[in-house]
Amino acid sequence: MDRSVEAGRLHRKIPVKQGGPVVGVTLGDPAGIGPEIMAKTIRRLGKKIRLHPIGSRRGVRPGLPASRGGRKAWEALEESVRLLREKKIQAVVNGPVSKERLHRVGFRFSGQTEFYARRFGIREENVTMCMVGPKLRVALTSTHIPLRSAVSGLTPRAIVRAGLHLAELLKRIGVARPRIAVCGLNPHAGEHGLFGKEDQRIVLPAVRRLQKKTRLSVCGPEPADTVFRRAWGGEFDGVVALYHDQGLIPAKLLDFDRTVNVTMGLPVIRCSPDHGTAFDIAGKGKARPDSMVEAVKLAAWLARKSR
Repeated sequence: MDRSVEAGRLHRKIPVKQGGPVVGVTLGDPAGIGPEIMAKTIRRLGKKIRLHPIGSRRGVRPGLPASRGGRKAWEALEESVRLLREKKIQAVVNGPVSKERLHRVGFRFSGQTEFYARRFGIREENVTMCMVGPKLRVALTSTHIPLRSAVSGLTPRAIVRAGLHLAELLKRIGVARPRIAVCGLNPHAGEHGLFGKEDQRIVLPAVRRLQKKTRLSVCGPEPADTVFRRAWGGEFDGVVALYHDQGLIPAKLLDFDRTVNVTMGLPVIRCSPDHGTAFDIAGKGKARPDSMVEAVKLAAWLARKSR
């Protein structure tokens, strides 16, 4: 039976029909915890959600990262693209990879987010990494680039793109009229130019454009040292962060085990857990599958809603 789900409780109980969309799950780097959390996820969700494992761990030892693991992780990503294009899977969830190992075997993307953008003909700057937790949802204006580049390259257009994608995602998970806050860049959001001009020159015009485009409640620039606490307390439904760590530190601190990475702006549904390969505990039976479980549930939910 379909049931409505309160947005704040989305991750705790998502009803998914048996026989619904197929979610492909890439293994990630097989030397990491990907194989273990995939197996645990299948045991937990295999009777509720149709899962399609993608990848192989053959010839790779847990906890010993090597070029073979990087190649296998890349091959699984390419296979997932083929399955998505052929509509044999309706969403994909990615196991954690080592960017270092991928780059050593010729993978020339800064991350899996950028890989899918390129494979589906989308410019990397037109997709948005969003972190979705039970109570905190964050969209990143920029992702895997140096902090110096994130600040020097910040534009109103990039902030607006992230805000529009966040509003779309929030509506898709059940928030009818999202309330969005946009972080300031400088301490205290610049104190009206006292601590930097960027907030008045770049962020404020973006906020005004978002207000006009969405007709929603969009506030900002808001001091980044308090806005996430305010969102956690229920004042906002989502926050636009201006660079990678500004958004990911609070998201991972507040609910590491249940936060899911969602890529917005793609023509397909793509999610991933919010953690890395954890080579140090791979093969020891210690890895928790919680974030992978939530990623699969959210991917299935989004795929079902998009039908």
